[in-house]
Amino acid sequence: MIAKINGNRALELARDVLETEAEAIRSLVERLDENFVRAVEILLGCKGRVVVSGIGKSGHIARKLAATFASTGTPAFFVHPAEASHGDLGMVTADDVFVALSNSGETEELLNIVPLVKRTGAQLIAMTGRAESSLATIANIHLDARVDKEACPHNLAPTASTTAALALGDALAIAVLDARGFSPEDFARSHPGGMLGRRLLTFVRDVMRTGERIPHVGLHATVAEALLEITHKRMGMTAIVDDAFHVAGIFTDGDLRRVLGSNGDFRNLPITEVMTARPRSIGPDHLAVTVVEMMERHRIGQMLVVDESGVLIGALNTIDLLEAKVM
Repeated sequence: MIAKINGNRALELARDVLETEAEAIRSLVERLDENFVRAVEILLGCKGRVVVSGIGKSGHIARKLAATFASTGTPAFFVHPAEASHGDLGMVTADDVFVALSNSGETEELLNIVPLVKRTGAQLIAMTGRAESSLATIANIHLDARVDKEACPHNLAPTASTTAALALGDALAIAVLDARGFSPEDFARSHPGGMLGRRLLTFVRDVMRTGERIPHVGLHATVAEALLEITHKRMGMTAIVDDAFHVAGIFTDGDLRRVLGSNGDFRNLPITEVMTARPRSIGPDHLAVTVVEMMERHRIGQMLVVDESGVLIGALNTIDLLEAKVM
């Protein structure tokens, strides 16, 4: 049997949860101090890896923080504190920084290993909800993530405390990112499978068609010859080039429609009479996303690629960009 939901009660409770968690984050802003700055300095100076650890709900936050560090230029990984007691502590070296998360600051599994972590020579940063806790006391740096109450109506389930820890961890990672000078291009290199990575790592030269795949005709070609080239190369256009392969113009499907609207036999018309002269072009070393922006801005579907001398070296269209997943 499905229990009947009290809609008003659900909405009221949801708003209370969001307000409580938002207030937990707002209170962090007022408590940020030199300890946070020192933590950033320690992380920035880390010669090894950042090892993040926690158990229970804090463990989930710790995993996310390790992933955020790793994806923003700070090599990091998560170690489960219980597994650390059974061999995984061997992953921690003197060059590492160990970040321990515990709301109570009395998590037994962490307290069992942090003295050994410090004995290796690694720096210890603790993020807890109690500045007087055992973990906070033993740490080199303590970050205060306390909250007045949990969002749970019974004040039991970790909710506001995990949100605060998550937000404080993100603040730490972003401050290190900024100090490191981590750029969007750096981010893309660690996310090559994502849309951002493709947009920032894919260049025109990676997408363009080259060699015999480039549709082109000479200056003395007729419209009929141009149509054959368009049909054969299937790009919806052909470039018009001189003997040295310099681009003189372009003839597209749109140009063809305009020609079809005129009277008479157009097939033997010189292509130079109906082409679009001085077409838009781009160099091979531009990002492919730049072509996307140009096409959208000028409402065109193809782009010629030329070298510094205006010699045709490639061509691409929206299909090529779609296949490369940059648009």
